[in-house]
Amino acid sequence: MTDKPYGADPPARPALRKSLGVLDGVAIAASSTAATTTIGIGLGVTAGVVGLHLPAIMLLAFIPILGIAGAYARLNRVEPNAGNGYVWVGRSLTPWLGFMVGWVNIVATVAFLAYTTAVTGSAMMQLAGQAGLHRVGGLTLDPGSTAQTTAVGIVALVAVTLTAVTGIRTAARLQTGLLVFEYVVLIGFCGYGIVTGPHPFSLSWFDPFAIPSASALAQGLLLSVFCYWGFDAAFSVNEEVREPRDASRAGFITLGTMLALFLLGSVAFQRVLSQDELAGHGAEGLAYFGERLAAQPLATLPLVALMFSAVASLQAGVIPTARGMFAMSRDRTLGPVWSKVSSRYGTPAAGTLLIGALAAAVAGLALVIPRLADMILATVNAVGIVVALSYALTALAAAVRFRGLLRQDWRQGVRAVVLPGLSAAALLGLGGYLCWSFYTSADHLELSPDNGWFLLLVPAVMVASGVVAAAWAKWVRRSPYFRTGDGTDADAPQLLTTAP
Repeated sequence: MTDKPYGADPPARPALRKSLGVLDGVAIAASSTAATTTIGIGLGVTAGVVGLHLPAIMLLAFIPILGIAGAYARLNRVEPNAGNGYVWVGRSLTPWLGFMVGWVNIVATVAFLAYTTAVTGSAMMQLAGQAGLHRVGGLTLDPGSTAQTTAVGIVALVAVTLTAVTGIRTAARLQTGLLVFEYVVLIGFCGYGIVTGPHPFSLSWFDPFAIPSASALAQGLLLSVFCYWGFDAAFSVNEEVREPRDASRAGFITLGTMLALFLLGSVAFQRVLSQDELAGHGAEGLAYFGERLAAQPLATLPLVALMFSAVASLQAGVIPTARGMFAMSRDRTLGPVWSKVSSRYGTPAAGTLLIGALAAAVAGLALVIPRLADMILATVNAVGIVVALSYALTALAAAVRFRGLLRQDWRQGVRAVVLPGLSAAALLGLGGYLCWSFYTSADHLELSPDNGWFLLLVPAVMVASGVVAAAWAKWVRRSPYFRTGDGTDADAPQLLTTAP
């Protein structure tokens, strides 16, 4: 039995067509987490903060993330909903915080799509360069230029957005194919790198106490949390899987796979590359890693895998965001356009197209930061803070909702209440400490990823915009969500998720 502060059970909703299984959920969640992109780019960014302690920080960050995953799984068991955290937090804590979870997930994903758009363009341009194409007309191609990589990446974003419109089953099949290729290449090169790398293996790589400072530890942990971000995409399609537990299984399988790949990649990179090489190659890190291990044309394979991973993560970002906004729209906290369903494809086509357009627009705004590596660092830091906030609030919702288990079954209480609560506290503490570090590290605002006030301003704007949007939903749209913590629109449109 659970405690429900808002009393009533959620109102009946039209049943969504059940078309996905565990493997489909894994494909969507794994593509959203994007292990190849994370290893190829995120490891270099994180190494710039924690040095040669990537395995340690990946293991340490996995602990609270596992607690968060447990919270998602238990909440999903009692209330599968495409809005997941938005609905769960709204019912268990307060609708204002629930709306904030939904909102920051939207804006964080749009920011993620914007930077992944540029990463995709960079991978394509690096491939073009290896094929001998270095100039187009009078323009010299530069894979490190945010302007050029964004322009190329937007073309890829348009293509994957259109694919997402045609049906989630079609998208899941495409992502499965891309993942198989990525992982074969990634495991092959990383395994070879571990065996042949010139730098000696050291157990100190796994020692978190050897990380240079407390601020480096906090920033490294949030960067690593960002690396794991995306496993919850399995819960965004939880109304479309055949069994509610399939979403939970897919989320845990994805997390375990990501941990194994991140540890494999971090050890392999540190065996092959020095700390300066790790931190200095940014978006071109995986290509450089491949060149150190093999001659052409084999050295191109990691770059192809990176491109596939970036393309898949673009699509995987669009799909759950469109579902989350569909759930918010049917609760009338967002406008009706987000819940319009295509009669041909049975998907929220208009919302999916709008998500792609918003991501393209934000990618264009990112041109104020001219270098791709700087843009990546700024985006990852900002998104890491709001993702930590979203995860922490969802875990707190689980702890509050199931607190009665502490009196009924202490073992279940530990899993359902204590572990999510501790995970939430860890993420909130890390986020707060990092915000304070950003604030005290500068005395003026500058549009630079090295400026603490700028790094703090971006997530602050994300959260502040959520307060404004929530106020509009409550007092202008008069959404019933703000009275009950869940939607009451029984005439919500239905998603048909069969392949066209």
